[in-house]
Amino acid sequence: MKILYGLIIISILCGCSTQVKVRDRADFTENWKFYLGDDSLANKAQYDDSKWRTLDLPHDWSIEADFSLSNPATPGGGALPGGVGWYRKEFTLDKSSEGKTVYIDFDGIYWNSKVWVNGHLIGERPNGYISFRYDLTPYLKFGEKNIISVRVDNSQQPNSRWYSGSGIYRNVWLVTVDPVHVDYNGTYITTPVVTKDSAEIKIVTTIRTTENTLSDVELYSILVDAEGKEVTRINSSVNTTASGVATSEQALKVEQPNLWSVDKPYMYKVVSQIKQNGKIIDEYETPIGIRYFTFDKDKGFFLNGESVKIKGVCNHHDLGCLGAAVNVRAIERQLEILKEMGCNGIRTAHNPPSPELLDLCDKMGFIVMDEAFDMWRKKKSPYDYSQFFPEWHERDLTDLILRDRNHPSIFMWSIGNEILEQWSHIDADTLDLQQANMVLNFANTLDKKSVPSKDLHVNSLLTLKLADIVKQLDPTRPVTTGNNETEPSNHIFRSEAMEIIGFNYHENNWVNFHEKFPGQKLIITESTSALMSRGYYIMPSDSMNIWPERWDKPFDRTVHQCSSYDNNHVPWGTTHEDTWRLIKEYDHISGVYLWTGFDYLGEPTPFWWPSRSSYFGIIDLAGFAKDVYYMYQSEWTNKDVLHLFPHWNWDEGQLVDVWAYYSNADEVELYLNGKSLGTKTKKDGEFHVLWRVPYTKGTLKAVSRKNGKEVLSREIKTTSKPVSIRLTADRNKITADGKDLSFVTVEVLDADGLVVPTADNLIKFSIAGNGIIAGTDNGNPTDSLSLKKPERQLFSGKAIAVIQSTRKEGKIVLKASSEGLESNYIEISSKKR
Repeated sequence: MKILYGLIIISILCGCSTQVKVRDRADFTENWKFYLGDDSLANKAQYDDSKWRTLDLPHDWSIEADFSLSNPATPGGGALPGGVGWYRKEFTLDKSSEGKTVYIDFDGIYWNSKVWVNGHLIGERPNGYISFRYDLTPYLKFGEKNIISVRVDNSQQPNSRWYSGSGIYRNVWLVTVDPVHVDYNGTYITTPVVTKDSAEIKIVTTIRTTENTLSDVELYSILVDAEGKEVTRINSSVNTTASGVATSEQALKVEQPNLWSVDKPYMYKVVSQIKQNGKIIDEYETPIGIRYFTFDKDKGFFLNGESVKIKGVCNHHDLGCLGAAVNVRAIERQLEILKEMGCNGIRTAHNPPSPELLDLCDKMGFIVMDEAFDMWRKKKSPYDYSQFFPEWHERDLTDLILRDRNHPSIFMWSIGNEILEQWSHIDADTLDLQQANMVLNFANTLDKKSVPSKDLHVNSLLTLKLADIVKQLDPTRPVTTGNNETEPSNHIFRSEAMEIIGFNYHENNWVNFHEKFPGQKLIITESTSALMSRGYYIMPSDSMNIWPERWDKPFDRTVHQCSSYDNNHVPWGTTHEDTWRLIKEYDHISGVYLWTGFDYLGEPTPFWWPSRSSYFGIIDLAGFAKDVYYMYQSEWTNKDVLHLFPHWNWDEGQLVDVWAYYSNADEVELYLNGKSLGTKTKKDGEFHVLWRVPYTKGTLKAVSRKNGKEVLSREIKTTSKPVSIRLTADRNKITADGKDLSFVTVEVLDADGLVVPTADNLIKFSIAGNGIIAGTDNGNPTDSLSLKKPERQLFSGKAIAVIQSTRKEGKIVLKASSEGLESNYIEISSKKR
């Protein structure tokens, strides 16, 4: 019996292990060849690339260079080089794959990409942010060597108002399927009826056939919960078309659904199975969340029937010292830091994001504004996307909506940011023939009943066209734009296509919004643009520093740093506290997306070179929180918060402004060397308390109290000179997959073990074991050293080293040393998943 039982178990295990995957979506990022430069022969299958560099994708070649004013991207584009780059990869498909359909999926290439397989040009896409697919099947040799070649042209600079990165900077997938399969982004799943007791799920599935035969198949749609258990299913017959697509509509009902929310982002998935003659020939998964929402003109945003103020940030796509190259852990870390602050919203400023960002927003609970374009026909940079817009806007916008419309985190689509077509300085007389025909042809197709009665400017017609593309593909979410023209004369508003009015800045128009926009709904798509350098303070703190005088007027000062007191902002913006005061008080304001969550490369307003990255972030480029982070945490969370600043290393007798952000308390008392300096309480509409203190070395202590009982206490002490280095990893165990990261914070300590907040020591790094140093940073917007160098000067007492695993398990040892300081090291364990 034991032998028989053993044979049964072996039989079961063997049966499982030999099951053929009906759909293979393979990570296609390993072992590419790369050459920075141009060679017109590099698309040929027989080309010799043996001397090219071998690397893994995603890859951004620009981030590997030193920053320089001579780079044509200018400091506005990050002061890093562009150029032309080539990628090639050799691969072999097993003979057993013959008869299958093979696709290559690119999540994004910046930009102007052309792709060849075995010497055949199979496609090109100019947009650097869009995802796309090519069918490789007609050009492949099964059981033999194949070569894919990609040319990336980012040589025309500047083409962006911020850092773009260069190369195949997002993931690549090789997808092998049966000739009858669920199409690319081939499901559209909506929840037209949702209550707390039940939900209706509508599923539209597109099935593609790549061979010239007709067949009948059975489509099963299976709803699976977060624990992997089947909830319900439905099946229906589908008549596929020869070398074409067929569409099937199905509906499921779910009792007692777990609703998706920002606090409990519960995820289901729909598994789509295609069966032919009883055999599964394709299987496709679509993660979904069940939720319902409304925007109300008077009361703002409601999620699942509950009022929710959108507390969001705008973010560009770069990941600090990693550049634009996508890394899931780096994105996850950013979202974790924002979530800890109380943030619940992300605006993908100002282009389509990586799929990984949206997947994480689904899982972690963020309200996403997914944005398509930063410009339409009118350029903002000499060589930007406006040159491609007439030919490519329909395809790019369509591909964005089809890719992203199943994400529960997305609550609105933005078809543009600060588009110059808001005004009349672009009219039909200035359009070239191609652009004019594009708009006029669309105007002729409009249902005249849906067009506002007033005569429409060509810019309003274009707005209508773009909004119509979105609504045809996804009528479930509202369309908006980020507008820096907030008058009703704005041609985007005059189109009456905006279901939510989006204001960028212009806070003086928020309160009385309904006077000019009766019956309309309001979201603050972008606001604040306060300027801050972590750990740098300009006093007196109640004196405002508005830099530059005008957006188009050059500005300079000896020190290219901005004040961390929230007393420094651009003329079109305001302080963090002034912005939040209005958002908090007025219900009709659905919420805000602050500019920005993180500092980003490029756009170093208010300065120019040697500045090369922004000052707008609540969090700096290295991921270290600036002081205002804790103001938001005190307002946006239920946590007990008491944040005391600045540091306590000053000149004897200097008047120092001491601030405290706090929550869940009635008052804060400040002590200097044990002596009380008084108790302070926030008045209505205030978010911090302030003491002006003559400096003397020692200890500052703050104590917050509620009903006379202590809630929290914080101390800041004067430090002496640095003597040693401290290393702290955010994760001491990472996955040995060649992608996972550990972010190691670097600080220096004095003889008493206190962190020296003003230290600027140069730290040099070395690494041993199965890991690499993926980058270093310090959050200083003026540091011109390449972010890939294994050394970094501390800025305001901090730096970071990013450690990346290899595909081998084992110990990783990072060592940090600095002249005159005691060295230190940290161990990180790397294991297979």
